[in-house]
Amino acid sequence: MPLTQTRRRFLTTAVAAAAGLVGTARALPAEGALETTSVTLAKTPALCTAPQFIAEELLRAEGFTEIRYVETIAPEIPSAVGAGKVDFSMAYASQFVAAIDAGEPVTLLGGIMVGCFELFGGDKVRSIGDLKGKTVGVQAIGSQPHTLVTLMAAQVGLDPKTDIRFIIDPKLKPIELFAAGKIDAFLGFPPEPQELRARKIGHVLVNTALDRPWSQYFCCLMAGNRKFVRNNPVASKRVLRAILKTTDLCAADPASAARQLVDRGFAQRYDYALQTLNDNPYDKWREYDPEDTLRFYALRMREAGFIKSSPQKMIADGTDWRFLDELKRELKA
Repeated sequence: MPLTQTRRRFLTTAVAAAAGLVGTARALPAEGALETTSVTLAKTPALCTAPQFIAEELLRAEGFTEIRYVETIAPEIPSAVGAGKVDFSMAYASQFVAAIDAGEPVTLLGGIMVGCFELFGGDKVRSIGDLKGKTVGVQAIGSQPHTLVTLMAAQVGLDPKTDIRFIIDPKLKPIELFAAGKIDAFLGFPPEPQELRARKIGHVLVNTALDRPWSQYFCCLMAGNRKFVRNNPVASKRVLRAILKTTDLCAADPASAARQLVDRGFAQRYDYALQTLNDNPYDKWREYDPEDTLRFYALRMREAGFIKSSPQKMIADGTDWRFLDELKRELKA
C-alpha cells in the first residue's frame, strides 16, 4: 500500500535529513541548561532568509518550547532586534552595519548566506555605468536598495548623488514602476527577481550571488539582541546552531526546504521559493568570514557617507563570534 505523505511526516523527514547532514540535533551536555526556552524571530517577505523560517523543529530539538515569529518589514529588522521585539533575525549586512553605527544594541553572531539582491535594468541600461543620468526606484533614501545601488555605482566610478536619479513613489512599489517602464532600473530581493524573470521583464545587471565583489562576502548575517545574547549564551548558541543546520538543509535539499516554506506560510509559490534556494549559495557559512563582510561594507558605507564609525569600532561594539567558532568545529561537514 502506498505511504501517504502527511505534513507531519514530511517535516519529520526533512528535519531528520537536516540532522543527518550536520550531526545530532541535540545540544551538547557541556553547554549547560537553557537559560530560557522561549525565542522570537522575525517573519519577513524575504524568501532568501529561509533558514530562520524553517528552523522551528530544530529549535524544538534544541530545547525551545515557545517559538514565535513576529511580522517585521525588512527595513525595521535591525531596530526590532535592538529593541527586543525579536530576539534574533537575519538581515543584509549593510543594514546591521548602519544599525551598529547608530548605536542599536545588536550583536552579530555569524554569516548565513551569499546572494539575495539582483539589479535589473531596462532596455537603455546594459551595465552599472549606464545608470548615469538614469532613474532607479527605491523605497526610500537610506533604504537597503538605495544603499546598495549607491555602493555599486561608486564601485564603477559614478557619483550616485549626481549621476543617478532615485525615484520614490508612495503609491507604487519600485518593482511595479519598473514593470510599467517608468524607471530604468530596480534592485530586488526574492521573490521579486523570480517574478521579473517569470514575467520576462528586464535583464540582470548585477547578481550579488555571482558577481564580484559582492559574491565574495555574505549578504545576510545573523544578529541577536545584545541583552539576550549576553544574558542567555547557551540559548544563543543553540539558536545559531539550529539556523546553521537549516542553512545546510537549504543547500543540500532545496526542494524540501522550499516545500517547508510554503507549508509553514512563509511563501505562497513553491516555484519561486525553490528558485530562490537554488539561486543563492547556502553552503558558504563555513568558508566565508563574517568579520571580512562587516569590514567590507563598513569601509564602503563610510566612504559613501552612510556611517561614521570605523570597521574596528564596529567589530568591537557589535560582534561576538564565539558561538560561530565553536559551531564550525562542532558541525564539520
